[in-house]
Amino acid sequence: MHDSGTAPQTAPAGEADQHEGSRHARKFGLPVATALVIGNIVGGGIFLLPASVAPYGTISLVAFAVLTVGAIALALVFGRLANRHPQTGGPYVYAREAFGDFAGFLAAWSYWITTWVSNAALAVAAVGYLDVLLPIHGSTFWTIVAALLCQWLPALANLAGTRYVGAVQLVSTVLKFAPLLLVAVGGLFFFQADNLGPFRATDDSAIGAVSASAAILLFSYLGVESASVSAGEVRDPQRNVGRATVIGTGLAALLYLLSTLSVFGTVAHDRLVNSTAPFSDAVNAMFGGTWGGTAVAVAALVSMIGALNGWTLLSAQTPYAAAKDGLFPAAFTRKRRGIPTFGVIVAVTLASLLTIYNYTVGSAGVFETLVLVTTFTATVPYLLATAAQIYFLLSGQGHKVRPGRLARDMILALAAFGFSMWLVGGAGYAAVYQGVLFLFVGVLVYAWMAARRQRVSG
Repeated sequence: MHDSGTAPQTAPAGEADQHEGSRHARKFGLPVATALVIGNIVGGGIFLLPASVAPYGTISLVAFAVLTVGAIALALVFGRLANRHPQTGGPYVYAREAFGDFAGFLAAWSYWITTWVSNAALAVAAVGYLDVLLPIHGSTFWTIVAALLCQWLPALANLAGTRYVGAVQLVSTVLKFAPLLLVAVGGLFFFQADNLGPFRATDDSAIGAVSASAAILLFSYLGVESASVSAGEVRDPQRNVGRATVIGTGLAALLYLLSTLSVFGTVAHDRLVNSTAPFSDAVNAMFGGTWGGTAVAVAALVSMIGALNGWTLLSAQTPYAAAKDGLFPAAFTRKRRGIPTFGVIVAVTLASLLTIYNYTVGSAGVFETLVLVTTFTATVPYLLATAAQIYFLLSGQGHKVRPGRLARDMILALAAFGFSMWLVGGAGYAAVYQGVLFLFVGVLVYAWMAARRQRVSG
């Protein structure tokens, strides 16, 4: 239906530069693609999750299990789609292939907003952990400097080329997993059932308690699309994108479940409910002393820098794919060393401005609202991508559906669509309302770009 090849059609200079800088541009293999998925799913939120769901009791582990099934279904659908359309852009490519330019643009626009606003949020959260190591909370100036460094250092790694992005992602994932695995696996040896507290700690019904805890956990799984968005930079994408997506999502889910269970079993329930650093409390309970706080702060910082590194790459990949098709400004097609440099610079600049605004105006409500909006904008591409898969399956396009897999793929696609709808519901009324306004601003941008294309072709 649409030609979505990976070679930039409007930036020959970029192609030349990519060829000249080939030692800096290197295709991601399966390990790096998997690390990208894990690094983007497991950001800083995992370090607060056990305390966030503790008030609901151990029934929250049931919510984890349900969400994991939904996330794996979504990961499998992305794997199927990437096998058919192994180009950079992920959900944008799938939505455009199925439903045309406008749907593709909405997927790209929503995802782009999600990436740079999330980067601002990650940087602010990272500074909170940095404060444990270097007390800077008393100075607004140094707090801003630290937050901007957290954004620009990963951006510089991206600008240096895909070779360095992959290296940073692999190292940060390994460093991040070491302390998390210590708690997730080691905590099981110090597990005490008396610490678990009640199965249902609220007056809600069982379904109500699962839904309420799920609303907190839902957005911990954002990032399953990471490998498919960067498919053009993955070696043998038809084979590796699907595998990296499923393996990465599965490992992240296992880590979430084990670490939460371990913290539940090592920290007394009444203490965990009020904890601001549950992993620190778990390490202190396991080994004694108070060094857990410092260890967790370092792990959290590494985790979020790794997530920033991966999300910075994604913030440039989707507009790059859309710009090649004339749906975003042509400047987004500029590539150096395998990276869409203009997209990286625009995204990190917008995130930086949002961060400075947050700290100088001091309007936390505005910033929190924007962050909440990203939980809605992230699900728009998910819904469009899963709907595209359902369309491909129902439209009888034989070359897009492998014989004998129709029923299984349809069940997976419907489960992933349902999971995406649950994500929208969990975002809340305010986030959906604000998110729709963001989408309508995008409609204006689409009208402008469509008019420009019409003038050029006319």
